[in-house]
Amino acid sequence: MHKGNKKIGVAIAGLGTVGVGVIKILEEHKALLADRSGVTLEIVAVSARERAKKRGVNLTNYSWCDNAVDMASLDTVGVVVELIGGSDGPAYALAKETLKRGKHFITANKALIATHGTELALLAEENGGILRFEAAVAGGIPIIKVLSEGLVANRVSGLYGILNGTCNYILTRMEREGLNFDVILKDAQEIGYAEADPTFDIDGIDTAHKTVILAAIAFGCKPDLDNISIDGIRNISSIDIEYARELGYRIKLLGVARQTENGIEQRVHPCMVAINSPIADIHEAINAVVVECDYVGQTVYEGPGAGEGPTASAVVADLLDVARGSATPAFGVLATKLKTPVPMPYSEQKGRFYIRLRVEDQPGVIADITAVLRDEDVSIDSFLQRGEASAGGVYVVFTTHRALESAMKKTIVKLQELPFVLEIPAMLSIEHL
Repeated sequence: MHKGNKKIGVAIAGLGTVGVGVIKILEEHKALLADRSGVTLEIVAVSARERAKKRGVNLTNYSWCDNAVDMASLDTVGVVVELIGGSDGPAYALAKETLKRGKHFITANKALIATHGTELALLAEENGGILRFEAAVAGGIPIIKVLSEGLVANRVSGLYGILNGTCNYILTRMEREGLNFDVILKDAQEIGYAEADPTFDIDGIDTAHKTVILAAIAFGCKPDLDNISIDGIRNISSIDIEYARELGYRIKLLGVARQTENGIEQRVHPCMVAINSPIADIHEAINAVVVECDYVGQTVYEGPGAGEGPTASAVVADLLDVARGSATPAFGVLATKLKTPVPMPYSEQKGRFYIRLRVEDQPGVIADITAVLRDEDVSIDSFLQRGEASAGGVYVVFTTHRALESAMKKTIVKLQELPFVLEIPAMLSIEHL
C-alpha cells in the first residue's frame, strides 16, 4: 500500500505511559528510524480520554480526535496504533474500522488479540492491511517475532514463561523477605508495581491472554481463551515458599502451552520449578519465555516485560515492520490456515504435585493420609513433617510422582474431610522444565 511513499502517517489512540513513550521514540529517533526503514514515520493524529491532561510531550502539532474510531477514516493516516486497552469497546471498534479500510493496525492490547485475534487477522488479509501486536506479550522481549520468524524452521512442542511482572515481583519479595502475599501486594500497590485493582494480574488473567497468543503462533491455531486453565497467586503462602526452597524449588507463576498427542494443553498456574531451571533465576518484574523446538532445542528469552520504554520500543518495532512493507501473517500463518485448536482433555492431564497439610499431631494421621492417596492411585515421592505437637497442629508436606490431576483434586477433597486436618490443604504443581 505504501511502497514508494516516503512518509506514513501514524495515529495513536491512548496517551498513557506507553503512548507517551511511543511519541518520544518517534520524535527523538525520527532520522534513525527513517534510515532503518527508508520511510519517515509521521505522527498526524492522537486521541485520549482527557485532552487537557499534562503528559510531558507536545501534542499541538497533531490533529486531536475525541472519538478514536474517527482516526481510521483520516486520509493522512496509514497506520493506527491502539493503546487504549480492553477486549471490546473503542479498541475493538477502532481495530475493525482500521482494518476494513485496508490500513495497518498495531496494538499492545493482549485482551483484544486473545479474544478477537482471528477475526482481526482475517480482516487484515482480506483488505490488504498489516496487523501487528509484538507489544502485547512480554514488553521488550521480541518473542512474537521469534516465534513467527526466527524459529519458523522448527516445530514447537511447548513453551512456558513468566509473563506478568507484578506477580513475579510479589513472589520475589515474598521469598526474599519471608512476608505473606497481602503484605507485599499492599506495598507493591503503594510504589506503583501493582494496580489499585490488581485482579487481572494476580488472578492470572493477564498471563492467560498472553499465553493463548503465544500458543496460537507456536502451534498455528486460533487463539483459544475458552480452553485455558487459570489459577493466580492469591493463595500462595510464605510457608509454601519456605518448603519449596527446602525441597529444591522456587515458586513462579507460569503461562504454559504444550502440543501433545491428545491436544493442546494451556494453563496459567503458580508452580514449583527446580532451582537450577532457566526460569528460576528470573526475579523482580522481569519476564522470561522458554521455547522448546525440534531442531534448535531449548531457547530462552528474558527482559523487561512492561513499562514505558520496553513496551513503546516493541510498538515502534512493529511500526518499522509496516514501514518496510513486511506483510508476514499476524500469527505466522495465513489466518485462513489457522487451525481450530483441539484442547487436551482434562481427564488426561498429569503432573507432579506438592501438598501441604496442617494436622493434629496424633497416632494414625500418616496412615490415614496415605490410605487416601492409595485409594486415588497417587504415590508419594518425598515426605516432610515439621513442628511439635501444639494446639496449632503440625505441618505435613509431601510431593507426588506423576498422577492424574483429576485424581489429585479428589485427593484434596478427601484429605480436607479427615477429622484431624485443621485447614484447607495447599496444592501446587511441580513443573520439570
